[in-house]
Amino acid sequence: MGSYENGDSPAAGAWEGGVILGVDGGTTSTVCVCLPAAMLPPEAPGAVPVLSRAIAGCSNRNSVGESAALETLEQVMAQALTMASTDHSNVVAVCLSVSGVNHPSDQQKMLDWIRNLFPGDAKFYVENDAVAALASGTMGKLHGCVLIAGTGSIAYGVTEDGKLARAAGAGPVLGDWGSGYGIAAQALTAVVKAHDGRGPQTNLTGAIIRKLEISSPDELIGWTYADPSWARIAALVPVVVSAAEDGDEVANTILRDAVQELADSVVAVVRRLALCGEDGKAQFPLVLVGGVLEGNKKWNISGEVIKSISKVFPGVHAIRPEVEPAIGAALLAWSHLRKESKLENGS
Repeated sequence: MGSYENGDSPAAGAWEGGVILGVDGGTTSTVCVCLPAAMLPPEAPGAVPVLSRAIAGCSNRNSVGESAALETLEQVMAQALTMASTDHSNVVAVCLSVSGVNHPSDQQKMLDWIRNLFPGDAKFYVENDAVAALASGTMGKLHGCVLIAGTGSIAYGVTEDGKLARAAGAGPVLGDWGSGYGIAAQALTAVVKAHDGRGPQTNLTGAIIRKLEISSPDELIGWTYADPSWARIAALVPVVVSAAEDGDEVANTILRDAVQELADSVVAVVRRLALCGEDGKAQFPLVLVGGVLEGNKKWNISGEVIKSISKVFPGVHAIRPEVEPAIGAALLAWSHLRKESKLENGS
């Protein structure tokens, strides 16, 4: 991505036309980027002029609570503005794309809160974090489907006329089984069942014991409930992938099940929105985001997901974003501003 060193740009602290903030708030981390509102349409992902980038912790209110989530969002935006040598008064638009925003009432709460942070006539847009992920692959255009598989998972789709659909994304209790949390939780369960004699023996037992530096599966219960945060559990995914690559059947079954869950989520969204066209063969973009979907040497989860979807919808066009979701959020706010400006000017 294009960027300026703090204070080095020709107009640091006085960005003509103001600045735009894009926030990607997830369960693992929250990222905020600052872009100049007067920028030209970027010709390529690397041409996006990022003035600053700040990072903070979790901002999913379902994970850490509403107060802590809002505090994180306020902190990361303030940090990004400081790094860009500007302040709240120079902000003309903000797109908050945050996990845990699942209903219009969630959006309204966030809008009411953020309006009190910024003076003047700034524009605000609040979306689920899946929207920023989609925009990161389409450079601010909302059309197609995005599959996120990180700590949590969700499939989210948008049509050109604004119809929306989603699948999964309901958190670990209601079954994000293709997510990092889902994969790791099933691995922990498999180890406990093997230890009890209720399930097959698995190399996951030794691998997880070594990773957690505990002496026996008996200690897993204490480790798990000492801090059952979603991201902490999901961090065990590489252990599961490694065991699967080494031939462990239990680990391979867990990953195969995850692939099917993720593919089923995409298929459900594409069908509901008819992104595949009437004949089911039309091309549509599928943006792939999240650590679970990163390629591995032998076990390529994203590749297997695409294979499964392609059997149903041969027109699927997989996209791996070249910019991060926070930039997607900022580009979305920038696009909204341009559209509104054109409408006001009658063009």
